[in-house]
Amino acid sequence: MTEKAVYAAGAVLWRAVEGKIRVLVVHRGKYRDVSLPKGKVDPGEMLAETAVREVEEETGIRAALGVPVGVSRYHMPNKRQKIVHYWAAEATEDAIRNSTFVPNKEIAAVEWLSVKKARAALSYPVDIEILDEFARLLDDGVTHTFPLIVLRHAKALGRDEWSKTDRLRPLAPKGRKQAEQIVGALRAFGPEHIVTSPATRCTKTVTPLAKALGLTPTLSKQISQDEWDRGRGGARWVVGRRIRAGTPAVLCSHRPVLPEILSEIALATGTMRGSYLGSASALAPAAFSVVHLSATNPGSGIVAIETHESLV
Repeated sequence: MTEKAVYAAGAVLWRAVEGKIRVLVVHRGKYRDVSLPKGKVDPGEMLAETAVREVEEETGIRAALGVPVGVSRYHMPNKRQKIVHYWAAEATEDAIRNSTFVPNKEIAAVEWLSVKKARAALSYPVDIEILDEFARLLDDGVTHTFPLIVLRHAKALGRDEWSKTDRLRPLAPKGRKQAEQIVGALRAFGPEHIVTSPATRCTKTVTPLAKALGLTPTLSKQISQDEWDRGRGGARWVVGRRIRAGTPAVLCSHRPVLPEILSEIALATGTMRGSYLGSASALAPAAFSVVHLSATNPGSGIVAIETHESLV
């Protein structure tokens, strides 16, 4: 939040019903309008975390985020600008069955509609623009995706502060806070696997996430800095295995190794390499880039890349 802007996040929540796509809209009783589920960022939240929380609060459905579908900007009655980030998010049948939604003062009803009917029902042009971007992805056949999340380890003690082997160099106090702070945003993308360099600064970065998800990280020296320094890194092997698996995963590594990991993702998916890879790999400590790939045809290229930074 700033004096001039209010930040919020939401999603185009979608499902397939007998082969046809339906999207969810919410009927807000207070405002007597129809909109996409969204809400304001809470203190200490990252945008992706906000999107998942708000969708669940308004619809009762918890869904992992997919491809980003745009940002809407408009002015509220108090003249402050509201900036809302949106993602596509598939609602699984289990999530729908487990929905906790009941009509309330804020949301009077939720409704699954075809894209065409949702477009006609939405009350605001800014929501329609977001839905149109989702429809474009739908036409391109790339709504069903999975993410590879490339994470740089959190802030570590400086080399001049550590006299033992570099592999055992721990996180700094700031780094420990960063590792905790990014858990919500990482969870928003539904990771099912964690692969990390064996270096302490990497394993400790993913420890809070692994605990939250109930996962045991896989240690891989192929994405360690030690192996990279020796010219024996194996990012290609790690990336290839994760793409073949086709499931959401976090890859935690080191600054010098990140460009190789992003380059290998592009190479393995037949994506033209360019400066965007440099931007996606130039991560600050505890920052991560989410690479969205087609779940049905990962070889068709990278669908989207987005980068998130720790608030600590």
